[in-house]
Parts: sequence; C-alpha cells; structure tokens
Amino acid sequence: MFYVLSKVFWFFATPSNFLATLTLVGAALALTKRLRRFGAWLAVVGVVGLLFAGLSPLANWVILPLEDRFPAFRDDGRAVDGVVVLGGAVQAEESFGREQLTVNEAGERVIALADLARRYPGARIVFSGGGGTLLTEEAPEADALARFMDALGIPRQRVLFENQSRTTFENAVYTRRLIEPRPGERWLLVTSAWHMPRAVGCFRRAGFPVTAYPVDFRTRGPSDAWRTFTFVSEGLRRLDLSAKEWAGLIGYRLVGHIDALFPGP
Repeated sequence: MFYVLSKVFWFFATPSNFLATLTLVGAALALTKRLRRFGAWLAVVGVVGLLFAGLSPLANWVILPLEDRFPAFRDDGRAVDGVVVLGGAVQAEESFGREQLTVNEAGERVIALADLARRYPGARIVFSGGGGTLLTEEAPEADALARFMDALGIPRQRVLFENQSRTTFENAVYTRRLIEPRPGERWLLVTSAWHMPRAVGCFRRAGFPVTAYPVDFRTRGPSDAWRTFTFVSEGLRRLDLSAKEWAGLIGYRLVGHIDALFPGP
C-alpha cells in the first residue's frame, strides 16, 4: 500500500507537475466570469514558478545537501568482501526492445559495477533492481542487465541478480536475504550520490552495514550553489529529482524504513 500511495502522491506533488497544473487550472478559471481575476493570478503564479524553478539555482540548493552527505569513496587498503549496486540505471524495456544495454542518466551505477568487479576480483557482486512502475508490468532491471552483461566485459556468472525489489527498502531487505552477509564483512553500496542517504538508511534498518560508494553526481560541488540553468527543462528535471528524494526521506522516516530523517556517515 505504501508503494502505491507514494507513487500516486508523487505524481501530483512533483514540482514541475504541480506548477504546470497550477498554470492550467488558473488559465481555465480565467475564462470564467466569477473567478477570472483569481484564475489569472493563479496562472501567473504558475508560470513565474516554472521559470524560477527551471532557471534559478533552486534545484542546486535542494540537491547539494543530498550529494554532499557522503564523501566519495577512497580505497584505504581494507579488503572489500562484496559490492551491492542498486538499480535505477538500466532501461529494461528499451534494452530488450533494441537488443542492447540501454542506460539512463544514472548509468554511472552500471559503470561502477564493471569497474569494481575488475578492481576487486575476489568480491561478491550483487545487482538489485526489479520493476518500479505502478500501472504496467515491466521487465526487471536485473533481468535486462543479466541479459546484456557481455557489453560490460563481465561474465554473467560473476554477478548475483536480485530482481524482485521495487523500492529502496526492498533493495536492502531482499539483498540481505539473498547474500546473508557475515559479521565483519565489508560491503560497498553503489548508488547515486543524491540517493545515498536514503539507501544507507534502509540498509542499516535491514541490519546490513555498508560502506557508501556514491556515483552519478549531478553537481560539481558547493561551487554550483549559485549556478543557474540555461534551459527551464534542465532545472525542473533536477528539482523534481531532488525534491522526490527529500520526500522519500520524510516518507521512509514516517513508516520506519529508516532510523533517522537524514542518515549520514
């Protein structure tokens, strides 16, 4: 139920959807006699909001705390027993449809999988990613990656695939159940930097201690705090992404999937 409600809520709460809806509702009300002035005001607020959210540094202000929460991984010489890579990067339907591995903006997760598999030949590698859609049944990411592992130069049998999870919390629970990590083992958790706080919180809650290996940074660092966007679509896309992550942290904390609102190192 939480999964369904979160999907429905976020469709309407996404900043770009909300502001666009505000604009359309305002325009419709402006055509009426009784609510003409209110509708016009509402439409102006929506349009100005879209421009401000898309062109100003607002999206960077929202995403920077997420990306900077966990530092980039530095190899300290300690043994790495395993690596868990979270889904969210593989376009499963497109991969099967075009008969080649297709990734999205988070493709660095898959690149890291291949890189870490070569750097740590003795480590166990797990890719966790099922389907994440609400209204349609799509092929799990893990199945698509398993089918096209040759594109990464990594043997299919080198990786364990978890293909049932739909959420970050399920990533943690199902992966722990699959591999049964031993006390004292060191496991790296690979996911996007902006997603790492919630992911680490979920793995901790599932009783699976991990070391953060953030990838897919969308900013250059604090220097981007006042960096504007050239295209409205770019700013809105980043704002939607980061606002969704903050909403996810709040929702997960409320239902007990994480022990802290903003998990840190």
